Amino acid sequence: MALFKTRKRSSSPSYVSTLTIVVFIALCVFGVWMLSSKSVVPPQTHSDEDIATRTSIDTSATNDELSASHGMAEKIAETRKDSSSSVFGDNPGQLPDDAIKSDEKHSNMESQNQHIMASMDAQLSEESSLTQKEQASVIHEAGADSDVKITEPEKAQQTVTTASNNIKKDEEIAAAAVEQEVQSIGKQQDVQGFDTKPAEEDINKEQLREDKGAVEANPKADVLQQDPEAALKGTSSEQVSEKIENQKVDVVEVTQKPKAEKKGRKSKKQWSTQAAQSQKENKRQQVESNSEEKLEDHEWYLCNVTANEDYIPCLDNEKAVKQLRTTRHYEHRERHCPKDPPTCLVPLPKGYRTPIEWPNSRDKIWYHNVPHKLLAEVKGHQNWVKVTGEFLTFPGGGTQFIHGALHYIDFLQQAQPSIGWGKHTRVILDVGCGVGSFGGFLFERDVITMSFAPKDEHEAQVQFALERGIPAISAVMGSQRLPFPSLVFDAIHCARCRVPWHVDGGMLLLELNRLLRPGGLFIWCATPVYQKLEEDVEIWKEMTTLTKSICWELVTINKDELNQVGAAIYRKPTSNECYNQRAQSEPPLCKDDDDPNAAWYVPLQACLHRVPVDKTERGAKWPEAWPRRLNKPPYWLNNSQTGIYGKPPAQDFAADTNRWKNVVEELSNIGITWTDVRNVMDMRSIYGGFAAALKDLPVWVFNVVTVDTPDTLPVIYERGLFGIYHDWCESFSTYPRSYDLLHADSLFSKLKDRCKLTAVMAEVDRIIRPGGKLIVRDEPSTLSEVRTLLNSLHWEILHDKIQEGVLCAKRGKWRPTAIAVS
Repeated sequence: MALFKTRKRSSSPSYVSTLTIVVFIALCVFGVWMLSSKSVVPPQTHSDEDIATRTSIDTSATNDELSASHGMAEKIAETRKDSSSSVFGDNPGQLPDDAIKSDEKHSNMESQNQHIMASMDAQLSEESSLTQKEQASVIHEAGADSDVKITEPEKAQQTVTTASNNIKKDEEIAAAAVEQEVQSIGKQQDVQGFDTKPAEEDINKEQLREDKGAVEANPKADVLQQDPEAALKGTSSEQVSEKIENQKVDVVEVTQKPKAEKKGRKSKKQWSTQAAQSQKENKRQQVESNSEEKLEDHEWYLCNVTANEDYIPCLDNEKAVKQLRTTRHYEHRERHCPKDPPTCLVPLPKGYRTPIEWPNSRDKIWYHNVPHKLLAEVKGHQNWVKVTGEFLTFPGGGTQFIHGALHYIDFLQQAQPSIGWGKHTRVILDVGCGVGSFGGFLFERDVITMSFAPKDEHEAQVQFALERGIPAISAVMGSQRLPFPSLVFDAIHCARCRVPWHVDGGMLLLELNRLLRPGGLFIWCATPVYQKLEEDVEIWKEMTTLTKSICWELVTINKDELNQVGAAIYRKPTSNECYNQRAQSEPPLCKDDDDPNAAWYVPLQACLHRVPVDKTERGAKWPEAWPRRLNKPPYWLNNSQTGIYGKPPAQDFAADTNRWKNVVEELSNIGITWTDVRNVMDMRSIYGGFAAALKDLPVWVFNVVTVDTPDTLPVIYERGLFGIYHDWCESFSTYPRSYDLLHADSLFSKLKDRCKLTAVMAEVDRIIRPGGKLIVRDEPSTLSEVRTLLNSLHWEILHDKIQEGVLCAKRGKWRPTAIAVS
């Protein structure tokens, strides 16, 4: 009995314990079922468009994105305080059924996220101020459209180990609550979509390893921890997904639409913009598209344009000209560059021959090189140009100096001895230059002339000048400033240039006033000076009123008895005293914030710029006499500033001069024969040192200062040299086959980020003559691309020292047979 009673007592607790366990298990199963049923919601369906807009894992995560992730973490933390549920990075409501796993899985990831967020907080406290300067867009409040993508932090302070299988119930509850809260936030923000595929693959891979009973160690975890950027280089999105899975890091980043589309108030955190990301990707693709392999496959075509052999893309843009509302100010003669620079090639004239060498070219050129007879027919009696057998000959005359330019030049010197050709007066602007005879003969007086005329009914006048070996560009006095800095020309000349100086408030004459040095001369040789026709008399009255109102002094009026013409010579004032004493402020003084040196696509205004009076300002003093001014740093260079090469400007100037001192010998050693060279262009000039080194050769150098580099063009003019502003992503305002030698120092590598290298090389091919040379100094990778394009153009490589940074090539006469589609 005692034994029975004893056994009965011992079995009762066992029975109760067993029953308790069964009930407990049932409750647990029921609880798990309830939690699972609450956490699983029907998956949202997404259209193809939604799926297409989902962002993938960013394999090049930046500090911006890390900061963005930190911002999301802070927002989650704030939400937890205001809500009864927790937040988790992945919203199950946005995932497909097969991407949703058990609460145990979510609790694992929640624990891991907390660990990562803690490490990021410590790191971002030092980095946030830096990365916020590079970020552009912000997170919207509830109701704003957003895109969500999963990203990997760029820096992880430690690897996340595999979660334990023994998960506490409170972690399960927290995970479920996190899911519910993110689902709620996702609905409030109207999230466009998640990139669920990587997450789905991660979870499936983890589940597969768990099913096998073992989780493999990640051999790259330590590498990722020590150098996450290096570990991610060259990896695909699938590989990154796997690394993220191994690291157990899931961070949600929200990117916004462009600012123009944003609504609602801004948060404190800013995010990387689509524009910034797209710009980076476009640059990457551009570099890839310019790879040697693809450049070798580039197929060239002949330009399909009505200008044919004389095509100047920015001046022959017929489509743009037809859309002009007015041509009152000669807008149709100004630059209208195509949106996409052409990559076609200009054909050669039939019968083209190697140009005649200087100085013989000043007097005659091959007719078939510039096969135009109109000027010979219209201006032949004025001794502009004549057709003589297979040559075009130039007697040296012009409309106002039919008996030759040399006599006319001497006449002007006698009329105003202070001109001092080649000493006091070194750099001249010739407006409406005709065929360039005035500038061509001034070389004998040690004067260089910037000549220009429009591409108009006076067929090929500028092209004649260039073929003769005389500096000239195609331009017009129209509605925009000329591409030169202020206060740089010693004198400006106009011989029957047919410019209506007195109209529109004297706007065009005021542009010359901007360009002319204080104390410089304006030489006007035109019929109103010496004829008494009613129209001429009226124009003279208007010009007299205008020149007085801008304080130009009429220093002399003289008549040339041989040519039966007269010239009026005016001097620009050297102080502002006259401006302040005018009875009427017409034309008005320009506003103080009007920059007279701004000249790239700047509209003209009828206002008067003040004269610099501070003796340290540029233009307050006349330059040294030529040739002393060539190698002497300008007095106005401020030594307290830093020059282009990092030294004080005066030292920079000297260093640039010394750098190019031996350039003649150097270029002779790489295949340049100077007897074949007359027209030279330095495509990216700094202080003009390259041109200064060629001073003793019978060449002229056109210095180009690119518009995206420091404005050193005034220094070049101060030296007694000349040049122009230009952007090589556009066509240059010159005829095809203009130059014998092009020199490009560190130009092409700087252009590749802004424009297609193929278009730039097509422009180089356009403006250089067959037989002309191109010298490129640049980084090896760029030189390699240039060489590839030159080979495709059938140029001859004369000097190929790419690793030394120098390449020299010669253009031939090859032209493609196929014509581009118009």
